[in-house]
Amino acid sequence: MQATKKGPEKHHEATIVKRGGGKHQEDEHGGAWKVAFADFCMALMALFLVLWLIAARDAQQAKAIVRDNTASGLIDGTGGKPEVKSSPAGSLIERFQLPRSNGGSQGPSTGNKSNTPAMRTKYESPSELAALAHQLEQMSVDAGLASNLATVITPDGLRVMLHDTDRQGMFVRGSPLPTARFAKLLRAMAPLFEKMENQMLIVGHTDSLQYTNAGPASYSNWSLSVNRALAARSELLIGGMRSESILQLVGMADRAPIDAAHPDASANRRIELLILTSKQAAAVKTMFGAPPATESLTEDASTARTDDAELKELRSQMVKKP
Repeated sequence: MQATKKGPEKHHEATIVKRGGGKHQEDEHGGAWKVAFADFCMALMALFLVLWLIAARDAQQAKAIVRDNTASGLIDGTGGKPEVKSSPAGSLIERFQLPRSNGGSQGPSTGNKSNTPAMRTKYESPSELAALAHQLEQMSVDAGLASNLATVITPDGLRVMLHDTDRQGMFVRGSPLPTARFAKLLRAMAPLFEKMENQMLIVGHTDSLQYTNAGPASYSNWSLSVNRALAARSELLIGGMRSESILQLVGMADRAPIDAAHPDASANRRIELLILTSKQAAAVKTMFGAPPATESLTEDASTARTDDAELKELRSQMVKKP
């Protein structure tokens, strides 16, 4: 017998190869991140478009504000920031329909109105002007602005002063925009003025505080006083007053303070309405209208224009010969 050959036996382990069928599945889901990334990019683009539209709208509104304030000079001033209203670009004052001469508006008809001219009241005597002043004072009380109104009867007519106080201003500080309460008061006064035959002057005044930019062409208290007078006129016209009732509009800046001892006092910031008597209104028209016929100061003086030939001869006589 052959001896059995003993020794270490060799064991061969089987190699297991796992072939999964998920390759095709990985191919299907391998691009899912691309879809998610595309959705993310689309969301960012949409957000960008929304922000761009908002910024463009704000930019347009800012340009309109800058254009309006640059035209009126408010950017150079030290006053408060004007309130942004839904007015057309280039206008600080809201648009309105101008009243017709018979008191109606130029808008659509709201009913059948009589074409008969309304009888208007003429205020001439001090007692009549005092009655008008009493009605205006009562309106200021109803509007809660009794301390902002003062009236004085003068030989020229009734002087109505609408001024600031330390607690209540008539306009936004440093701008020609009237406050809501002041605009409401002017509109309440308009129907009363519409019924009167007298004409008026509207005068704007400011205090002595100056704007930062003091250049010759810069916005100044002169501009502010004129613009405030224009704003008061607009509110009166909105309320129904006839445009013919306004004879003159003036801006006096800080040249005529009420409180001369304190040039920056709030009372110096005011709008004045001077209700003129017929005699004074005629004097103003004569002052700024066509000049009357030339009259000589003495009987012997001649106001006729000298003939050119006579002037030439006179010059030759005045020339000194050597």
